[in-house]
Amino acid sequence: MHIRGIDLNLLVVLDAIITEGGITRAADKLNLTQPAISHALGRLRILFDDPLFVREGRAMRATPKARSLAEPVRRALRGLEVMLTETESFDPATSQRRFTIGVRDVFEATLLPPLMRAIQRLAPHVQVAALMVPRGELESELAAGRLDAALDVRWPMSEAIRRQRIAEERLVVVVRQRHPIVRRGLDLDQYLAQEHIVVSSRRSGEGPLDQELARLGLRRRMRLRCQHYFAACRVAAMTDLLLTMPEQYARIVNKKLPNQVLPLPFDMAPLDAYLYWHAEADRDPANRWLREQLARVFAPRAR
Repeated sequence: MHIRGIDLNLLVVLDAIITEGGITRAADKLNLTQPAISHALGRLRILFDDPLFVREGRAMRATPKARSLAEPVRRALRGLEVMLTETESFDPATSQRRFTIGVRDVFEATLLPPLMRAIQRLAPHVQVAALMVPRGELESELAAGRLDAALDVRWPMSEAIRRQRIAEERLVVVVRQRHPIVRRGLDLDQYLAQEHIVVSSRRSGEGPLDQELARLGLRRRMRLRCQHYFAACRVAAMTDLLLTMPEQYARIVNKKLPNQVLPLPFDMAPLDAYLYWHAEADRDPANRWLREQLARVFAPRAR
């Protein structure tokens, strides 16, 4: 098979059907008619000598061949897009670009307000989508172009992913007002004697805090494991459980809750926050502009 005999628009259609999961949604995404998508799918089937998609009820199930093509096709299309935009300028004042950022709730509440204030002023037509992506999928999402950038703690990724340390987060302890034990501050013995709330999207496993405690030969008692800090703060307000969380988000969430925010009763280095993007987007003017805005938002919190 030689590239001269391939209509590259067919690869755009293939990617759309895989991503959207059907002909109708792919047609809507590409602003084409359903017959046009069906015709392109017929040509793709001949090209790859495979059905590619099999109808199951109202859904289209990708064949093993289509699944094997998904990532290489996305990577190729993204490379072409970057190549074509490298020589173009990005004008935020007129752009109608939609940026997609991978971000967790702990950063979302502190990031989006100042970011959107800046974008509303500099780029009135630009849209932003903030998504929570599992850490294990960040690299593949950036490589496929489904994420323009991501914000998270330090995470092992290949050399294809660029990173920039963008901020640091100190941990604090959230405890209800008039807690029967914690009245005049909180020492380490009191901290370890109480029961704790752990916030994590994982079913099990230890985070940096418990790893640091283990290094010191210490262990805290877990009573509740939940997914979101806002819910955890409300639990802390209604129980005697202690919650340890990043300081910036803690001060935002607990403004209207009957909680107090106390220093962590032992020394622990702040957690570093990183900005991630794919190497192929390094010279993309639009992506570079987005990264500059994100860096400016976090500049006061960087050290």
